[in-house]
Amino acid sequence: MLSLYDFSNSWLIAVGLNSLLLGIVWLAPKKLLTPAGIINAWLLGVLIWGTLGLPGYTVVCVYFIVGSAVTRIGMTQKEQLGIAEKRSGARGPENVWGSAFTAAICALGVGIIDWLVTSDTVFLSSLLVLGYVASFCTKLSDTCASEVGKAYGERTFLITTLQPVPKGTEGAVSLEGTLAGIFASVVLAIIGWGVGLIDVWGIIWCVFAAFIATNLESVIGATLQSRWQWLTNELVNVLNTLIGAATAILFAWMRANI
Repeated sequence: MLSLYDFSNSWLIAVGLNSLLLGIVWLAPKKLLTPAGIINAWLLGVLIWGTLGLPGYTVVCVYFIVGSAVTRIGMTQKEQLGIAEKRSGARGPENVWGSAFTAAICALGVGIIDWLVTSDTVFLSSLLVLGYVASFCTKLSDTCASEVGKAYGERTFLITTLQPVPKGTEGAVSLEGTLAGIFASVVLAIIGWGVGLIDVWGIIWCVFAAFIATNLESVIGATLQSRWQWLTNELVNVLNTLIGAATAILFAWMRANI
C-alpha cells in the first residue's frame, strides 16, 4: 500500500508534525488561517498524514501554499472592487472543509481499506487515492482561475451566456483565469505523480476532471447560487471537489474495464 511508515507510528508523526507546522503558522505575522482554521487544519493534516503519509501530505501542503499565495494576488485592487476573499484571504474552518472535505473522505476510505486490505480492495484504494489528488487539483484549478481572473482578466464573461459581466460575478470566466486554472491542475497532478500517488494516466484524469468540475462550478454559480441562499461558497466548493474526484475516478474505472 501507500504508507511509508508503520500505521501506529504514522499517527504519532502526524500529531507531532502538524502541531509543529501549525504552531509556526499561528505565530507567523501573515495570517494564512484564523485560529479556528488552524485547529481544523490540524485535524485535516493529522488525518492525511495518518492515512496517506508523506505523499498525501505533500499534495495538501502544495495546494494550501499555492492557493493561499494566489488568493493574495492583486489583493489591494480586489479589495477596492469588493471582490476579494474575506479576512484578506485568511482561511477559516469553513474554508478548510469546503476545500478538503472530499479529499478527507477519500483519505479516510484509504485508511479503512488499509485495515481490510485484500487483493480485491487494492484497486478500490487506488481509485480513492486518485480521487484525493483530483479533488485538490480541482480546487486549486478553481482558486487560480477565480483569483487570477479577478486580478488580471481583461474581459470576463458569464459562462452560461458568454455575455460580458463585471469581475467577481458568480459564474464569470476569463481566458487568463481559465489558462491559470489548467496550469495549476497540471502542476499539482504532476506532483501527485511525482510522489507516487497516481500514474501517468492519473495525471490526465486529474487535469480533465479539474477542467470539467471547475466549469461546472461556474455554471452552478451562474444559475443556482444566486437563487438559493443555502448554497454557500463553501458548499459549492464541496460540490466542485466532489465532481472532480468522481469524474477522475470514473475515467480510471472506465479505462480499467474497457
